Amino acid sequence: MTGPDEPAALHATDLGFRYRARGDRALRDCGFTVPRGRITALVGRNGAGKSTLLHLAGGLLNPTHGRIRVLGSAPGTAAARTRVALLTQDRPLYPRFTVADTLRMGGKLNPSWDRSVAERVVREGDIAPTARVGELSPGRRTRVALALALGKRPDLLLLDEPLADLDPVVRAEIMATLMAEAAEREVSIVMSSHVLPDLEQTCDWVLLLRAGRVELSEDADALREGHTLLTGHVDEEPALREHTVVRRRTHGRQLTALVRPRGPVGGDWHVERPGLEEILLGHLQEGAAAENGEAA
Repeated sequence: MTGPDEPAALHATDLGFRYRARGDRALRDCGFTVPRGRITALVGRNGAGKSTLLHLAGGLLNPTHGRIRVLGSAPGTAAARTRVALLTQDRPLYPRFTVADTLRMGGKLNPSWDRSVAERVVREGDIAPTARVGELSPGRRTRVALALALGKRPDLLLLDEPLADLDPVVRAEIMATLMAEAAEREVSIVMSSHVLPDLEQTCDWVLLLRAGRVELSEDADALREGHTLLTGHVDEEPALREHTVVRRRTHGRQLTALVRPRGPVGGDWHVERPGLEEILLGHLQEGAAAENGEAA
């Protein structure tokens, strides 16, 4: 088990990044802490800064201002490189290599290489060691890339939309592999994904970005307990003024509101406890409405 004095998986202070070629700011004034031993959902709309954040954490980019630490170390340093693995969207692999060649390369590049783990991940996908990487299906290429990442025996695994183009069956198989690794070795995982249903049962921490800023960094169970879904007559809306309304919608005279209550909610409401997917959608939709100049 990780102790209370161990450094966080990710910690950022006033973190910002600007792409100089384009001139736009991908991240600004980000401060957050992701505890160790968590499976974290990194959520946000396209352009929110998710990939930029993961590339900063993986040492592929350097902050424009502020700082970020991974397991207490600066990304890209020797201390971080041996303990952190990053799997990006493009799954960088050599297409002419066989699967066996790819795993041998992993062993040569990583001093903590665990051949048995890498081979098990490949074997569970029914992938022939003699198959060329470039001839594999997207799902099997993802599994080979994941074998490289897990064979490194990282303490922190960063995943940038690795499952986006996979069918539900393959996605479920790879998620099961990740869950088993997290449970057996207490690997901290930060996973960017647009597939919100996948996150409901797997992630226990949420990091939500909106327009380059951190809007949420919270325990998933605390998020569920801290939100309420209310349905009632529009005349009851004044009762919500003392609370944080994340998202409200009206259908005729019926009002539905996702709320973070600051105490008892007065009025005649039908009350439900929303799931994580509904909470995340509410925050993302509220963000989209604000960016478009609509009322939340």
